Amino acid sequence: MPVVSLDHTITIAMSVRDRHASAEWYCSKIGFELIYHLDEAGWSELRTNTDGVTLGLGEQAEPVPGNCVPVFGVPDIDEARDKLEAAGVKFDGETEVIEGMVSTATFYDLDNNALMLAQDLTGAD
Repeated sequence: MPVVSLDHTITIAMSVRDRHASAEWYCSKIGFELIYHLDEAGWSELRTNTDGVTLGLGEQAEPVPGNCVPVFGVPDIDEARDKLEAAGVKFDGETEVIEGMVSTATFYDLDNNALMLAQDLTGAD
């Protein structure tokens, strides 16, 4: 039995130099659809062609290729984090909250691959 229950969403987060240019590239070349740009957080999201899967673009001055981070949606991030920490899972810092948007927490697998939990705070289902 798993330690936490995930919902039916996943965001694949990648670092890019210019979110707006990258979003346009993914829309025009791959057929994704822009959901939003959140400029104050340096974040953009695109709807992929796969139900429940979004592409998140985080702006970085010097992104490193191959820096993809799967972001798993959870209904209650505090509960999920508590359970994973109790099971010995290592987290990177505190849970980050963007009020009215999302709470996120980065954690690591056995090989130190970064993964993330996210709780939607928009009130949307």
